[in-house]
Amino acid sequence: MFRPRPAQQPAASAHSEAGPSTNITVDSNVADQTSNVTTPPVPGPSAEDQSFVSRIMSDNPYFSAGAGLMGIGVVLTVFRRGLTLGTTFAQRRMLVTLEIPSKDRAYPWFLEWMAAQSASQVGKGKRPMGFRSHELAVETSYKQHENGSSEAVFNLVPGPGTHYFKYHGTWFQVKRERDAKLMDLHSGSPWETLTLTTLSAYRHLFSSLLTEARALAEASTEGKTVVYTAWGVEWRPFGKPRSRREMGSVVLAEGVSEKIENDLRSFLGRGKWYAERGIPYRRGYLLHGPPGSGKTSFIQALAGSLHYNICLLNLAERGLTDDKLNHLLGLVPERSFILLEDVDSAFSRRVQTSEDGYKSSVTFSGLLNALDGVASSEERIIFMTTNHYERLDPALIRPGRVDIHELLDDAAGEQAKRLFVKFYGNSTTVNPEGEEKGRILREGETPLTDEEVEALGNEVKQIVEDERSQGKTISMASLQGLFIRTGAKESLGGIRELCRSKGQEGV
Repeated sequence: MFRPRPAQQPAASAHSEAGPSTNITVDSNVADQTSNVTTPPVPGPSAEDQSFVSRIMSDNPYFSAGAGLMGIGVVLTVFRRGLTLGTTFAQRRMLVTLEIPSKDRAYPWFLEWMAAQSASQVGKGKRPMGFRSHELAVETSYKQHENGSSEAVFNLVPGPGTHYFKYHGTWFQVKRERDAKLMDLHSGSPWETLTLTTLSAYRHLFSSLLTEARALAEASTEGKTVVYTAWGVEWRPFGKPRSRREMGSVVLAEGVSEKIENDLRSFLGRGKWYAERGIPYRRGYLLHGPPGSGKTSFIQALAGSLHYNICLLNLAERGLTDDKLNHLLGLVPERSFILLEDVDSAFSRRVQTSEDGYKSSVTFSGLLNALDGVASSEERIIFMTTNHYERLDPALIRPGRVDIHELLDDAAGEQAKRLFVKFYGNSTTVNPEGEEKGRILREGETPLTDEEVEALGNEVKQIVEDERSQGKTISMASLQGLFIRTGAKESLGGIRELCRSKGQEGV
């Protein structure tokens, strides 16, 4: 007979009969024991393997709200700021800069130095000045030859931008900046600045570089006379430097040239003497006489002999006022004469002349104060010229404003003879450059002996003296033009034709 097998109940049911409280305790312990004994631990990242940032992001509830990201931004900002400050501090300790504005005198010197260096390196087949730049400017040198031909040389120099060059084995950075908003009102050119940077240990090279640039600029004018003109409230070179004129090229009356030159040389060596006695260190000269007597030519020759330049000032210039005049006289370039030509044309007995319908803005009192006032500058040499001495006011030419009055008259007999011998004689002269210069004969002209030149010179002297006794004169400029156009013997007949009566001088 078939008997059903008793069903086996699960352990959980057997335990459940013991009561609910006992069941919970037994089940928990059994589960823990079973898990610990029979189930191996699952491998995972330990606390040591987690990064600091990961723990903050996972454990800090404020990070998830955005405070952590803000903190990271602050840290990065502080780091960047510190890096910037560190870089700036290192630059200040290791680098040195030199700024040269366009108004400074060294500015054109340095540009000329860069142009010269570029030209010399290109001529040698090298890279200009040791730098390579895609921002260039051109410096054009133009030369007109005596035969009428011209020559232009284009030198490429660094334009606005940043460039590098090597000087005495040290690298320099030159930054040329141009401000289009700032303009020079007198020249119309934009304001520029040159900034040179190098290592602080080589800062002494700045002085060496600028000295070399100045020497180069002076070498271009060596043996020449620079003529400056007033451009607004500053002096600027007018044209190219002129070759120095020899003192012997201007023939004045006996002893006049020597008198003025000796007085001026004596003045130049007495600066301390003037200071000890409280006398303003100034000197004024007035050269007066008829047109063509050599007033301006003598001043040019005197400036060349003393290695001085000339500042040409026109008192009748439009826009010139008392303030500008005083400012210009106080900013005269070193080793320069101030030349006031035809000073009578600006004022006639304290009244402004207006022959061309225009009156200048310079007043007579303003001119006097600029020459000898409280605010007038010292260490100054002024030359004035006039064709009409009688028109000048005594206050303008009194001692202290004009110290030497000298008449440069028409040709005298002895003066004409010396000019004739100079033109047709056979003696050689040496110019300021050290070159010997002799007379060049015209085509078909036979050379004269010294005795023949002396005899013809005496005839010239006699002709001029005879004409003067009859009230007729001839200017030195007319004689010079005659001697240039004709030969020695032919010129004798032309002298009488050029003589004129007193009072017939042209301006």
